[in-house]
Amino acid sequence: MAFDGPAEDRLAIRELVASYGDAVTRNSAEDWGALWAEDSVWAMPDFPGWELIKGKSAIVLTWADAMKNYPLNINVQSLGAVNVTGDTAAGRAYTSELVTDATGATYRIAGRYDDQYVRQNGRWLFRSRMFKVLHSG
Repeated sequence: MAFDGPAEDRLAIRELVASYGDAVTRNSAEDWGALWAEDSVWAMPDFPGWELIKGKSAIVLTWADAMKNYPLNINVQSLGAVNVTGDTAAGRAYTSELVTDATGATYRIAGRYDDQYVRQNGRWLFRSRMFKVLHSG
């Protein structure tokens, strides 16, 4: 998978992925939640209790609760690949995060998201995101 499909769709998905990192960095549950489809799935198998979260409401509630423990999270997302087919797409994104937790510990996380996207009402949203930690320290 590289970059395949209409350029305007690939650009919109790139902006969706970038908006995710921006909303995390600003700790905006409202903006972050607006990026997800109602029937979405978020999987983070490297984090106990977050292996599989279903539905936009549960995803946003889980994220907002967790973010209370991270006064700083600079989250930069980069789209590595996307393949658009009509109103659906599959892609891969990479994240680089600088995090300070509630104890004051600061560390970096690098990871990969395997994504499914869906276009609804003319707007691209996350249908699913599965996160894999590539490095933490």
